[in-house]
Amino acid sequence: MKHVKRLVASASLLCLCTPVLAQDLTVVSFGGAYGEAQRKHMIEPFEAETGKMLIFEDYSGGVAEMKAQVEAGTPLWDVVDVEMIDLERACSEGLLEVIDKSQLPAGEDGTAAQDDFYPDAIANECGVGVILWSIIYAFNPAKFGGQEPQSVADVFDTAKFPGPRALRKRPQVNLEWALIADGVAPADVYKVLATPEGQDRAFAKLDTIRDSIVWFDSWSQAPQLLNDGGAVIVQSANGRIYDAIVKDKAPFKISWAANVYDLDVWAILRGSKNVDTAMDFIKFATSTTPLVGVQDVAYGPTRKSSAARVSPEVLPNLPSSHLKEGLKADSAFWANYGEALGERFNEWLLK
Repeated sequence: MKHVKRLVASASLLCLCTPVLAQDLTVVSFGGAYGEAQRKHMIEPFEAETGKMLIFEDYSGGVAEMKAQVEAGTPLWDVVDVEMIDLERACSEGLLEVIDKSQLPAGEDGTAAQDDFYPDAIANECGVGVILWSIIYAFNPAKFGGQEPQSVADVFDTAKFPGPRALRKRPQVNLEWALIADGVAPADVYKVLATPEGQDRAFAKLDTIRDSIVWFDSWSQAPQLLNDGGAVIVQSANGRIYDAIVKDKAPFKISWAANVYDLDVWAILRGSKNVDTAMDFIKFATSTTPLVGVQDVAYGPTRKSSAARVSPEVLPNLPSSHLKEGLKADSAFWANYGEALGERFNEWLLK
């Protein structure tokens, strides 16, 4: 018994004498190559400059986790990387703090922030843009014997291009692609998808490849599925495939046909107890030099002063070089229809 008491006393003394390190901020993003670029150019430099300790975590996107934390009154996250396609809804539902854009620093060339940022990057009161990115499809040309999928219609053609297709388990982009594959012009996609008939049409098109779909939750899974043969065509954020091609010498090819391009923003979760530090981080992370770093994974920076410093070798691989081939994700549409279509999509998955 004396031995037990001595151990307890020693443990208590250790607890009293050893400093407990607590994080100053929890930052959440999408992991993978993108997360590593953020860690290198934003997280670690901010820690070094300020002495703050950041916890950097991954999530799969969407508003569900944010909503649960805010409604519980105990948010665990402070700063969240939010896809613009989700931002409108998250902001309108009161899940995010309003950000005072007048606090954003000028570009390193002296250009005022309101002129240095591309307009879409600071258009929503709850977010500050980080990247311009695209959802593309990718494939290994060797799998098709010289015949390559040229369009989203080919992604839906399992007779011509047999094998599993890997898609992110969300209605966003999948419904847009389904309509485009069914012959709807990209310019008319959201007009059609806003009608009951258009929604039926999109789900009917998805039905045609239901048995060939491999669903995934995180963008980091896309290159893995293509690499290990789990799918012959994958839907992916463009940077994930670019990273695999450049760093891992993967024999993949990106198609920009009907790419759905969008922005990501940094946002602050409503109820965060670290709002001031969160804002300091956002100001730092969206300043000129940190934003240049997103070129590491072929995403476009949201400041003009940053874009001017992107390597000429990377420029052809940026979404901004392929906007004419793509469709701008409509965040207002998804704010209005996202919940209902999300419920219908989940029901469709269970059929």
